Amino acid sequence: MQLGIVGKPNVGKSTFFNAATKAHAEIANYPFTTIEANRGVMFIRKPCPCRELHVTCTPHNAQCIDGIRFVPIEALDVAGLVPDAHKGRGLGNKFLDDLRQAHAFIHIVDASGSTDAEGNPTNVGAHDPVEDIKFLEKELDYWLFGIIKKTWDLNVRKSGLEGKKIEQMLSEQLTGLGIKEAHITAAIRKLNLDREQPAQWHDADVLRFTSFLRAFSKPMIIALNKSDKAPEALMQKLLALPGYTMIPTSAESELALENALSKGVIDYVPGSKQFTILHPETLSEKQKQALGYIQTHVLDKYGSTGVHRCIDEAVRMLDLIVVYPVADEHKLTDKEGRVLPDAFLVPKGTTAKELAFRVHTDLGNHFIRAIDARAHRVVGADHPVKDGDIISIIADI
Repeated sequence: MQLGIVGKPNVGKSTFFNAATKAHAEIANYPFTTIEANRGVMFIRKPCPCRELHVTCTPHNAQCIDGIRFVPIEALDVAGLVPDAHKGRGLGNKFLDDLRQAHAFIHIVDASGSTDAEGNPTNVGAHDPVEDIKFLEKELDYWLFGIIKKTWDLNVRKSGLEGKKIEQMLSEQLTGLGIKEAHITAAIRKLNLDREQPAQWHDADVLRFTSFLRAFSKPMIIALNKSDKAPEALMQKLLALPGYTMIPTSAESELALENALSKGVIDYVPGSKQFTILHPETLSEKQKQALGYIQTHVLDKYGSTGVHRCIDEAVRMLDLIVVYPVADEHKLTDKEGRVLPDAFLVPKGTTAKELAFRVHTDLGNHFIRAIDARAHRVVGADHPVKDGDIISIIADI
């Protein structure tokens, strides 16, 4: 699974990416700082079973901080998008191509209105962020529309000649974009289009279909970045916009807190609503004021910096769950004796055998049964695992 960080230039995409991944993408106050896509690992937050089961875990692939597991998910930060990117303007073609494999988008919007449509700095409130939301959706829709239309007539003819449904033809064409037949069917039903007569669809029908297909197949979170600098009236307008998942965000604040944490200045669980200064006597007045500003204008006002909340919400929209595979269902350990070492992010509905393949191919190939360590019962290959399950896999190896 992969989350795409999208938006126009100079809205804080790379800052968001760095705060969420602790990476070091270049950050600067001018358009197109990011040219090559930055890849990294973000983390969703889930309660670790260690607290509930009163054990001390030994994390391997997913860190545990104060009973919260930070489970990895791949992230992609791409070049900024400008109007008419689908026509190749700016770095549009590269941007869109980089996003092919993203399963969901986190759209970083400058909620303060301090960057124009091209990403150039302007006065706070001078630009309407709603325009940015609409334009990015339009660019994605026209990009996908162009892909579909390229072979539309051929697909329609083959659908009639081979007796295949149009959703099957489109699924074969769009599989490289992570779009499934179920997404296509849902979009067709939503618009009540005639699936038996796709030749009767007009371009306007195909474009409307494309818009719903994009929304169904690649859900989007709107990160209202620079929310601490946004005029109150503008924030209320954005939060009231219907049909969107809006999350007030300050990526700059999260990055500052992460840096302070790494230097031992504060005690802070990423994504939480407060932090503790460990040695206030070592800080300058300027540093104290900066931390005080974050607490008052970001954490107290919005409950967090919003960065990790965006990631958590994107994963929820993708219907993903976290499962903990172990070798010993009694001690909850792997073969090295580590307690609850790994946390795997899998689609809801994943079976025990599919989980086995995810852990290791040999476990899947030689799968015998699995054991639900919480319920202390044997489950079969087709048993769907649940969020938070601890599963021991028994294989003939």
